[in-house]
Amino acid sequence: MVDEDTGRVVESEDKGRGYELSKGRYVEIEEDELKAVEIESTHTVDIDSFVPRSEIDKRYLDKPYYIAPAGKTGAEAFAVIRDAMKDKDRVALARIVMAHREHIIALEPLGKGLLGTTLRYDYEVRDEKDYLQGIPQPRIARDMVKLAEHILDSKAGHFNPDKFKDQYEDALKKLVRRKASGKKIEVAEPEEQKGNVIDLMEALRNSVKGKKPAGANKKRVSRKRTKQRRKAA
Repeated sequence: MVDEDTGRVVESEDKGRGYELSKGRYVEIEEDELKAVEIESTHTVDIDSFVPRSEIDKRYLDKPYYIAPAGKTGAEAFAVIRDAMKDKDRVALARIVMAHREHIIALEPLGKGLLGTTLRYDYEVRDEKDYLQGIPQPRIARDMVKLAEHILDSKAGHFNPDKFKDQYEDALKKLVRRKASGKKIEVAEPEEQKGNVIDLMEALRNSVKGKKPAGANKKRVSRKRTKQRRKAA
């Protein structure tokens, strides 16, 4: 942290916690005062209700956890609830204390255990109207939609996280290895940005046609001539 006026680093003893009541007006909270609202963990999950899986808004999903019974004692009750939720396609909404704070968690069957996903509170999720209401709604020609549907079909696949590659992470590892071996790290010049104004309809048509790269026709002609010469011989 740095002081916005002087630009100097703020020392640890000068840092604190606070809450902004209004613009530029804060109330300071001491570390000892925070302990007054900490909740002690009971190491239990308190289920409040069971809701249809389809009603869980994905925007509220936060962090996933694997849930397993604590030994053989609770295994039977655990399996009963798990299988009942699976048969009814229901998700349990429960409360759990982690790091001295109560969280809402959604529990659903996952193999022999449960998947518990903590949920965001309502005040943590922004209203989409504040960001999406200004998007224009132009009239789209049916043939353009058909072209887009064709592209979707040609690019159809299945969810496979093994194919996800973190290019930044890979590049960072290479950089570390190069640095460790004593090689100089050079920053590449950024590529010149080209104009981004395109004819979407034309781009869709080209995608459907599957235009081949330049030179492809020449290769076909060359092979055809070779076959003709062999036949003549």
